[in-house]
Amino acid sequence: MSERIQALHALRAFEVASRYGSFTRAAEELALTQGAVSHHIKTLESMFGCDLFERRGPKLRLTEHGRLLAQELKVGFKIIENACALLRQDRYGLRLKAPSTLTVRWLLRALDGFKKLDDNCSVQLSSVWMDIDTVDFYSEPYDCAILLGNGPFSADVEGFKLFDEWLIPVCHPGYLAQAQPELSDLRQCEFLHPSPDRRDWRRWLARMDALDISIDKGQVFDTLDQGISAAQQGLGISVVDLALASADLAAGSLVTPFKHAVATGDGYYMTWLKSSPKARQMLKLRDYLVSKVPPLAYKDINYLYD
Repeated sequence: MSERIQALHALRAFEVASRYGSFTRAAEELALTQGAVSHHIKTLESMFGCDLFERRGPKLRLTEHGRLLAQELKVGFKIIENACALLRQDRYGLRLKAPSTLTVRWLLRALDGFKKLDDNCSVQLSSVWMDIDTVDFYSEPYDCAILLGNGPFSADVEGFKLFDEWLIPVCHPGYLAQAQPELSDLRQCEFLHPSPDRRDWRRWLARMDALDISIDKGQVFDTLDQGISAAQQGLGISVVDLALASADLAAGSLVTPFKHAVATGDGYYMTWLKSSPKARQMLKLRDYLVSKVPPLAYKDINYLYD
């Protein structure tokens, strides 16, 4: 029995080291010395009769055998974690990861209604800034996540699209002098970019066959929410997700001077592990969020697929 326990400790040390590609970081997470982690790896290599890491100076790379073992252990340790989670105090609560802009502009209000609807299923929301939306359910402390992407997800992850991303330019009602501006008028506008790589304006202009309009100028922000705020203050013209700006458009603090919304092919997906013991709560939350998706039935907007 003692040998089996030691082997389990060694497997855990290997799994963490494989994730970080570092014995030092694995030792920090496991509260061990670097030497202890190294000893665990050597024990496993001796047990299996093969190398698990390629050691080239300070950098570690998994061998083919190491990759196979790491992949299976990642799943195995998550199953153990899920089993233990069932015995914790909050057996029915969900830990949800979501992008910060989605949280501010839609999700907080939606979750407040869900809380009032079902007291037995609490949601602990973590609003996270992500340039590219990702989650690793095996190393991050979440039961589910809402991510902007185009799918498909890995075989062990369930993904359900809540709504599509439609990009459209917006500005303060008094920003443009002309009531019906031409695309060429954008050359005199101050561009507001919701992401550092300026990808949203590039996508919209490409669909308009207007890539000759330079987007090199203008203020660059980290989030769509910052771009919306700057547009509301009359600082320029931003391109936004139509669903996430729907409340501001309805209130009149923003207008859409160019009536073309472009589908990017991306959407907001609710994701979770198929093996999760909280699948029933996950489906309940999913169905509720679907019922709260902002309507996009604007009569004066032309919807274009990318």
